[in-house]
Amino acid sequence: MHVGVDLGGTQVRAGLVEQDNIHRMVSLPANGRGTSDEVLQQLFSVIDQVITNETRSIGIGVPGLVDIQDGVVYDLVFIPSWKDIPLGQIIRERYGLPVCINNDANCFALGEWKAGKGRGRDNLAGLTLGTGMGTGIVINNKLHSGKHCGAGEFGMIDYLGHNLEYYTSGQFFEHVYRVNGKIVFERATNGDQAAIDMYKQFGTHLGNAIKFVLYALDVELIVLGGSVSAAWQWFHESMWQSIKGFAYKKYLEDLSIEVSELENGGIIGAAALYNDSIK
Repeated sequence: MHVGVDLGGTQVRAGLVEQDNIHRMVSLPANGRGTSDEVLQQLFSVIDQVITNETRSIGIGVPGLVDIQDGVVYDLVFIPSWKDIPLGQIIRERYGLPVCINNDANCFALGEWKAGKGRGRDNLAGLTLGTGMGTGIVINNKLHSGKHCGAGEFGMIDYLGHNLEYYTSGQFFEHVYRVNGKIVFERATNGDQAAIDMYKQFGTHLGNAIKFVLYALDVELIVLGGSVSAAWQWFHESMWQSIKGFAYKKYLEDLSIEVSELENGGIIGAAALYNDSIK
């Protein structure tokens, strides 16, 4: 059994995972504006509620950069008080177990490979489409994170005067149309054509982003997660139309793009970090 933790912007969640199944899970509202110690206490609280004597490791997914080797969290998007936190050492000393820390997008991808759309695949990229665009990569059945969990930061690539995630995340609706993405989704659900057209434009940009991913990685599967992926029905056609401009047509014959159906893939992926690290 392994404990997986998802430290997000709105919730701190932990689960006890065995053979890719979550047997016990708890969550707390995230105190992103709290002090470093207050956030740590929340983390301790959720772990304390799921850990058992049979737990072999603790894995934690965080929304930011991490030194994987030393377990130091450099900078988290939603937790301003966390700067250069030796989180791995802190958790190890408290629980006496191996601790692995990684970026949340990487945990998403690993979770999909272990228990979701990526099961049985050798290579995949997991794209989280929410407030930003994160990418996790599994190559030859192993998570590829980079030294600081920065591998696959395609959202930061320059694009149309900004960067890719400006156009391929929830930011797109705020920046381009000056409207909240939740409102756009509600309008599209009610059949509003203007909202649906916004998603078509979004799909075109996402298709361009996916071409960057394919040129760099040549994966056979891309799994989409995050809040914006729920609008798949309105953007998938324009996304594929954009992808058709990819130079190497043979790649596209073998490519699948799917939407995640795992409710807690990030927790499953975090719990799998230890086994992945010792491959």
